[in-house]
Amino acid sequence: MGSFAIGGLLPVGLLVIWQLAGELGLISTFFLPTPTMIFAAFGDLFASGDLAYHLGVSLKRAAAGFAIGGSIGLLLGLVAGFSRYGEYVLDPSVQMFRMIPHLAIAPLIILWFGFGEVSKILIIAKGAFFPLYINTFLGIRNVDNKLIDVARVLSFKRYKQFFLLILPASLPQLFLGLRLSLALSWLGLVVAELIGSEAGIGFLMTIAKQNSMMEIIFVGVILFAVVGKLIDSFVRLLERRFLQWQDSYKG
Repeated sequence: MGSFAIGGLLPVGLLVIWQLAGELGLISTFFLPTPTMIFAAFGDLFASGDLAYHLGVSLKRAAAGFAIGGSIGLLLGLVAGFSRYGEYVLDPSVQMFRMIPHLAIAPLIILWFGFGEVSKILIIAKGAFFPLYINTFLGIRNVDNKLIDVARVLSFKRYKQFFLLILPASLPQLFLGLRLSLALSWLGLVVAELIGSEAGIGFLMTIAKQNSMMEIIFVGVILFAVVGKLIDSFVRLLERRFLQWQDSYKG
């Protein structure tokens, strides 16, 4: 609780300064609405049901994109991590594809699949794929080879090596990949919904921009930030639960 209070000092202080600056006329409330104006817009959206609807659509898209991209990334990361031949076949192509920006490939996806849900989910899946692939691969390859030698001496079967040695040793890297993958899924959602959509938080922000409703744009920005933080905090909670055995430096 103490750490939560300390972490809240900076944002609360900034909000107070922001509100005072708006009330004193030091900033234009048209271009930078005060926190109370943004909160009022949030309340209106919540009362009308628009907030729950658009947020629900965005969460479903992000979850679907993460499920597809993350699962493929995990699977191919396992293949490349366990097999040198798998690495030789997969890794060069994956690394080359990783260098293509979201905004560069998004027009192609839209041309191939249109403006429907498929194109949005594929854009999100692209962002979710690479962190899990890379960190799964690195997590397996960073396992101490002495552990594998001991397992061979003890005549551990392949599945025992995986579940008793390789998987626990690679968990820290896998959780890092999971955090990054979820974060990029949520960030990819912004790109997908701003390019073209009929529902979702990005769509809400696009309509607000067209009608110069700055308060709603800020509501969207804050929602992206808060939901992203909640998702990350949930993964960190799982990480602490499953990695209690780690005796690492806590700062």
